[in-house]
Amino acid sequence: MKHVLLLGAGFSRNWGGLLANEVFDYLISQKEVAQDEYLMGLLWNHKTTGGFENALAEVQVAFDTDPAKYDLSLRRLQNAVLKVFEQMNQAFFDAPGMEFQQHIDRLLRTFLVRFDAIFTLNQDVLLEHHYFRHIELAGPRRWNGPQLPGLLRIPNNAASTDPSWGKDVWVPLPLENFRIEDALQPFFKLHGSSNWKDSVGGSLLVIGGEKSRAIRSNAILTRYFDEFRERLSAGGSRLFVIGYGFRDPHVNDVIIQAVLRYGLQFFVIDPSGSDVVRCANPSCGSIYAPNALDDAFRNGLIGASRRGLSETFGNDQISHEQVMDFFGNAS
Repeated sequence: MKHVLLLGAGFSRNWGGLLANEVFDYLISQKEVAQDEYLMGLLWNHKTTGGFENALAEVQVAFDTDPAKYDLSLRRLQNAVLKVFEQMNQAFFDAPGMEFQQHIDRLLRTFLVRFDAIFTLNQDVLLEHHYFRHIELAGPRRWNGPQLPGLLRIPNNAASTDPSWGKDVWVPLPLENFRIEDALQPFFKLHGSSNWKDSVGGSLLVIGGEKSRAIRSNAILTRYFDEFRERLSAGGSRLFVIGYGFRDPHVNDVIIQAVLRYGLQFFVIDPSGSDVVRCANPSCGSIYAPNALDDAFRNGLIGASRRGLSETFGNDQISHEQVMDFFGNAS
């Protein structure tokens, strides 16, 4: 049985990362955004209907229609969003670590190292900085280290002795060089990363609307998403989800099809627990209309926890045992 991990913004939130609604609050406080009436209007218009990402999507569409008119607004919003990641990453760099206690059997990295692959929708570098350097030391020896398949590492400072992968720049290799090494734990960033660069030096991260189109337009992101689909669609796979609110249709579709066609089972950690599916439904708060994601939860969900990671990997024995049962209790 293969075990796959999927992380969303709620994962990084445990160490101070911002959720989407918190990014909105941050953006409206930025001078370059606040002085742009057009941007402020868009942000407020989309506050409850997709938040800052939908606002950014609308600016992107407007720019495609009239570049001269909307260029400055697009650059202002994109720069403000990138600044969010810069500040989050710096906070992660300054943090002493990501463990909540030091008992080997209860370490977070002892849990993470058990997965055959880790996928994340996050674009921060929390794991690259705090987890990657400890993979080979985490519990029973399984991996010799981490890997970002298909990417080339370019040291940010060649003279530095800091082993952090999060402080370096990463660029895609030609697809013919894409390899997944058996002895290295694969880590796939489905929406790119704040420290990835494309062939012309631009940021390689997917934000805003039309994520599916943005992924299809980039070879490495397409390959990563294909890997996600293939691993979930392999018979007998299990998916563990932390901090993902099930609001990205392109991700949900893969999970739904894997549950209904291939028997995928999954476990969720979220403050809403199993009710996260209701929170993600557009009809929540009115006359509730179940959809395909509700069906996937009914057929594939094998457990959920509302406890925070600081509890589960701290002193909450019951929650920790429930989480670790994921690896041993096959139906």
